[in-house]
Amino acid sequence: MTFSENIARLRPSATVAVSTLARKLAAEGRDIINLGAGEPDFDTPEWVSAAAIDGIRAGRTRYTPSAGLPELRTAAARYMTAGTAYPADGARVVVSAGAKQSLFNACFCLFGPGDEVLIGSPYWTSYPEMVTLARAEPVPVAGSENLDFLLTPEDLDGVATPRTRGLILSTPSNPTGAVYSKDQLGAIAGWAREHGVTLISDEIYQEIHFGDEGGKAPGALDLDPETVGDLVVTNGMSKAYAMTGWRVGFSYTTPELASKMSAFQSHVSLNAATPSQVAALEALTRSDDAARDKARMLAAFRRRRDLVARLFDELLPGCPYILPGGAFYLYFRVDGAFNDKLTCANDVCARILEESGVAIVPGEAFGDTRFARMSTASSDEEIEAGVRRMAAVLGG
Repeated sequence: MTFSENIARLRPSATVAVSTLARKLAAEGRDIINLGAGEPDFDTPEWVSAAAIDGIRAGRTRYTPSAGLPELRTAAARYMTAGTAYPADGARVVVSAGAKQSLFNACFCLFGPGDEVLIGSPYWTSYPEMVTLARAEPVPVAGSENLDFLLTPEDLDGVATPRTRGLILSTPSNPTGAVYSKDQLGAIAGWAREHGVTLISDEIYQEIHFGDEGGKAPGALDLDPETVGDLVVTNGMSKAYAMTGWRVGFSYTTPELASKMSAFQSHVSLNAATPSQVAALEALTRSDDAARDKARMLAAFRRRRDLVARLFDELLPGCPYILPGGAFYLYFRVDGAFNDKLTCANDVCARILEESGVAIVPGEAFGDTRFARMSTASSDEEIEAGVRRMAAVLGG
């Protein structure tokens, strides 16, 4: 069988592969602690699930418009633009089967052969693949480690060419947990506007934010629209609402681009599952109940962030890490363990899994062979046991 050139460079998701292997080993009887997963370990709030069940019983199981239920598009627009100068216009929103599809919709509708797309590095593993599937060229751009890899206009100046059409970044970042300040985002957005580059800001972890000021992490929509050029912001229900399997994401952009993305989606998946949209609408409209449950989960993520940092300081001083300002990961160096047999993060993570039964994701998935990522979306007990097992392998 001959395969299309469209997928010639396609690689499976490394993060999904780690979780799949961890589950396989556990099913075989191995004592596995899976710290590779990129999803909350909390159940979806019961009242959200109940809304979907009620919707199913009421017959809300048919197709919706490709861009999503009109009332959900409006609710998502209000959610994303609250406190900003951007209009809460549902015509700017496309509801998709997860924020991953929202990102792919944007890449496929904006980029093509001959285009270059800058990607903040370390990056979420799917960004380069999405750009490649659009037949464009992904160009990783690494910020300074001293700035937690956050990009500056100077970093972008060093790699931009006349073919540069887009820039993708995430804040809070997966895998580092680093968070752009409003001023830093403003500088990046200003650079993109000046160079005629579309900024795609992935803000799926926006509400999992540990800043002292509280509230959501700063986002691109917090900027003055007069200072921002072409922009796509993606978000969704997966992380803050513990709704990963429901597959509901959304994008916010111009009505013109939203219309193009909706038309594209109509030929790919049509609409996100209708019961999932009903659940998402309930979650976005019952704000008091949602605030209570999100605060409970955020408190746990903050406690776990502090726990894993303390454990690394105590047990793994040879593995420097980036203290995350958001999300639920710890991104740490493993190159101190390199030797003749362990020459990259893949090797180190494979040994950790083999000898200690702890699954983490090697930095190759994120564009840097010196690092690894562990998830803190596990119980305190699993996190502590996992770090202690890793320390036994890495030698402290």
